[in-house]
Amino acid sequence: MQKIKRMLNIVLPKSQSAFLWGPRKIGKSTYLRDAFSESLYYDFLKTDMALEFIKRPSLLREQLLAKDAYFLKHPIILDEVQKVPQILDEVHWLIENKKLNFILCGSSARKLKRGKANLLGGRAWRYEMFPLVTEELKDINLLRVLNRGMIPDHYLRDDYEKSLRGYVQDYLKEEVFAEGLTRNIPAFARFFDTVGYTHGELTNFSNIARDCGVDAKTIREYYQILEDTLLGRMVEPFKKRQSRQIIIKTPKFYLFDVGVAGAIVKRHLSEERGEAFGRAFEHFIFMEIVAHASYSELNYAIQYWRTKSRLEVDFILGGGEVSIEVKGQSHVENRDLRPLAAFMDEYRPNKALVVCNEREERVVGKIKILPWGRFLEELWGGRIIS
Repeated sequence: MQKIKRMLNIVLPKSQSAFLWGPRKIGKSTYLRDAFSESLYYDFLKTDMALEFIKRPSLLREQLLAKDAYFLKHPIILDEVQKVPQILDEVHWLIENKKLNFILCGSSARKLKRGKANLLGGRAWRYEMFPLVTEELKDINLLRVLNRGMIPDHYLRDDYEKSLRGYVQDYLKEEVFAEGLTRNIPAFARFFDTVGYTHGELTNFSNIARDCGVDAKTIREYYQILEDTLLGRMVEPFKKRQSRQIIIKTPKFYLFDVGVAGAIVKRHLSEERGEAFGRAFEHFIFMEIVAHASYSELNYAIQYWRTKSRLEVDFILGGGEVSIEVKGQSHVENRDLRPLAAFMDEYRPNKALVVCNEREERVVGKIKILPWGRFLEELWGGRIIS
């Protein structure tokens, strides 16, 4: 499998520690082993090692204090740290008293938070890793991206179907169950299947609760589990000022990978058109924006805008600085520009863009219509928002 240089760049001053979060199999461990090849590495995914430190967290302190100073010059890496939450007290002590620095890597902070684990009180910077992004790859094939998703093992392998299916069936559900994050396993399994059909749409907690046989409060908790385990994120509505015409409370939810979303609903796209293609295309653009906001360290807000008359703009960036409508079609009609025009009249964004499957860039009034490849070049080049 080819080696890919990732956009994530962890640079730590002396004595500074960090958390690195991200779903399983997106390349966190590979990145850390390459970027910090001289670091001491503890992998708590190994059951025997995890059990040893669960029984005696102080073992970490005892082992590190016995190491030669040369080995302690580099960040000490604890992988899948959520499996040994008590060890964070030892990490805290070593940071404070011995000025050591750590990179604490994991796929879920939920278990740490719920167990009231020591999250180091601001002593560790937070980084997040995402599936692959277009800036890390060459010769992007859109249907390949939408069908396989951007988890490296799925995107790069020819026999991706079984791997992707196993990831959904064996990891995503079982990880949540194994961590004891929910007790009602049948209800959560029904909920998880429902998410594949409803993600990217307004989240109607009551309707989903009815389908799953639980109450709306439980469904909200399930969504929180997915967010805490980094399997998706809510997009809140843009509400710079109050208006009776704007829906201001209902969020949208997107899963963390377009291929995973497709596997849940057994979707396979054979052509670049149709409703299913359009939804997957929007999801793909969203994940590129999310990764850019994090990797660029701009951390701008990503919201959406919708009126009661159902005018909707897919993504509002930076509190209204940039408005983006995503269209899967190969020709954007003037009627498709109405939502953006309405938003522009109301809020005057610096940029109004349509990201689509057209071949050439063009401008209609103050709205720029961009082929998706061109948009992503400009996004990662810092020309969309900075």
